[in-house]
Amino acid sequence: METVLAKGSERTVLTGHAFVKTEENEIRADRMELEGADFQFIRCSGNVQVVNSGKGLELESQELFYDRGQKVLRVNGAVVMVDRKNELVVKGGFLQHWEGSEETVIQIGVRILKKDLVCRSEYARYLRPRSLLELSGMPLVNRKGDEYRALKIFVDLDKDTIRMEGEIRGKVVSEEKPKEGRGESP
Repeated sequence: METVLAKGSERTVLTGHAFVKTEENEIRADRMELEGADFQFIRCSGNVQVVNSGKGLELESQELFYDRGQKVLRVNGAVVMVDRKNELVVKGGFLQHWEGSEETVIQIGVRILKKDLVCRSEYARYLRPRSLLELSGMPLVNRKGDEYRALKIFVDLDKDTIRMEGEIRGKVVSEEKPKEGRGESP
């Protein structure tokens, strides 16, 4: 641990299995820098893990920036976010999460996985309180064998509905129902 307490340059560096508990999050990393007044800013690197047990959110990455005042998480580089409440896994190359509104923006090689649902895009917005996904940038949604493509795709996770806008394409697989016999008895 290294600490500088000079007025205006407050900074603490934690290395080797660093751990910080904020109001809502438990953050672990190989290295953490706490900066600013009341250590408002936290920069993490190496095996970063964030757990918010109250909201059922977990996040893993190699780098993380957290503003405790604004309650904003920002990740550059590969990130995996697990939403236990909605049984959803989100992967991407950039993520920004606003804790107050529970809105998450994911960019670069976005993958969103849920039982019977796989989404891909270059940009996604996840509005957690409304269980709504907004996908753009070559979005593709696979749901129970059906495939949907459009300029923009909206997925309502609660209602299990998909809405598409612009250049809509898709492939729907129909299930054949077995034909009923006449039921003649001897």
